[in-house]
Amino acid sequence: MPSSSNTSIVSRCTIYPDQKSSTIKALKLSVSDLPMLSCQYIQKGVLLTFPPYSINDLITFLKHSLSVSLSHFPALAGRLQTDPTGHVHIVCNDAGVDFIQAKARHLSIHTILSPTHVPECFKGFFAMDKTLSYSGHSKPLVAVQVTELKDGIFIGCTVNHAVTDGTSFWNFFNTFAEICKGSKKISKSPDFSRNTMLNSPAVLKFPPGGPKVTFSGDEPLRERIFHFSRDAILKLKLRANNSNFRSNSAEIFGKQSNDSWKIVNGESNGNNGLSNGKVDPLFLKNNETAEISSFQSLCAQLWRSVTRARKLSPSKMTTFRMAVNCRHRLEPRLDPYYFGNAIQSIPTVALAGKLLSKDLSFGADLLHKNVVAHGDGTVRKGIANWEKEPRLFPLGNLDGASITMGSSPRFPMYDNDFGWGRPLAVRSGRANKFDGKISAFPGRDGKGSVDLEVVLSPDTMTGLENDDEFMQYVSEIV
Repeated sequence: MPSSSNTSIVSRCTIYPDQKSSTIKALKLSVSDLPMLSCQYIQKGVLLTFPPYSINDLITFLKHSLSVSLSHFPALAGRLQTDPTGHVHIVCNDAGVDFIQAKARHLSIHTILSPTHVPECFKGFFAMDKTLSYSGHSKPLVAVQVTELKDGIFIGCTVNHAVTDGTSFWNFFNTFAEICKGSKKISKSPDFSRNTMLNSPAVLKFPPGGPKVTFSGDEPLRERIFHFSRDAILKLKLRANNSNFRSNSAEIFGKQSNDSWKIVNGESNGNNGLSNGKVDPLFLKNNETAEISSFQSLCAQLWRSVTRARKLSPSKMTTFRMAVNCRHRLEPRLDPYYFGNAIQSIPTVALAGKLLSKDLSFGADLLHKNVVAHGDGTVRKGIANWEKEPRLFPLGNLDGASITMGSSPRFPMYDNDFGWGRPLAVRSGRANKFDGKISAFPGRDGKGSVDLEVVLSPDTMTGLENDDEFMQYVSEIV
């Protein structure tokens, strides 16, 4: 299997914003940013076919586009700074970001995409490996590595996790691609406001030298991308909603979707949630609350199957931890492109024996209820609890019975078209990976398909791959 040590660095330089930062001088880290200082930098990248011009021209285009992008995201060209009161800020000082040109011409697109398990070589396509976000006090907040392959290009983007969550990360990465493609005006301007509920006077104290990583990082792991088609996910959703109440609810909802939502001459041909051609928000909310979603159904199946593969005692408490975007959960809502972290972690627990002895709907219902309950009040309660006891995010799987779901199939990963076509694949680096770390990506074919990047111990991965209940829904990536 191709290893990460076979990538060689061709050149390295610092890229500065093409315009000096004048409007934003500093951004204070929020209650959602600060816990991430012990997490490693986010590492996500895209695999592309070779562009219709030389590698030298490509590097020139990418450097220029990155420079222009940084003018729209001045915070990313800055550094972290802790003031005398203990508050941490991003100082927008135009210190610049790292840009690395690398090559691994012995690797072809087929070589790196065909293995069942994700090959080690992808780890060599990213800079700032194992770097904690606290290091942003002295190191760049962003590093872009462009690796030339035999017949393709991999663009790996590494960004400080205390500065961005997934939403902000992909907004920046999409903007970088959009500018490279030739756009003169960006389509999604970041919102740098800090007058929100997330802004807090609370101080997070660190040991001398800063925090340490909260997971070992040395354990043997296997990584695999499992692809789920839209049809497979709909089958899971049907199973998850298949109790007497849920079955009736889903059937009614399906009929409303297919029949009564048709509007003729501004009037509904039924009264299920429509009045004078307008959808009743309460009707939508009630159905949203009643029905387990496709993604919750998929997560529940993964939870069951990984728990079974781990061969846990029936009395062992298991945890499924899911990161949720709080931008639309707070009242008033944050801007959809609020820059920074605006996430909270929702833990859902169940005894291993109970999770496995009951049907899929049991675990799915637990996940669903927790997500639905996570509204404005719950978000505010989480903020208040953190302010009473400021702490770092405990990333890892200390009890051997946890799953942590990150990223989202809603992120526009395949919109990263740099000018010669959509990505062939999305992959991540070594960062923040441990037994039980899952990342959800949209499938390349769209249409509601999902890819799960699953990281497990070797024995658990083997158990999952032999779990018929799970594998019946998995299909080949086309």
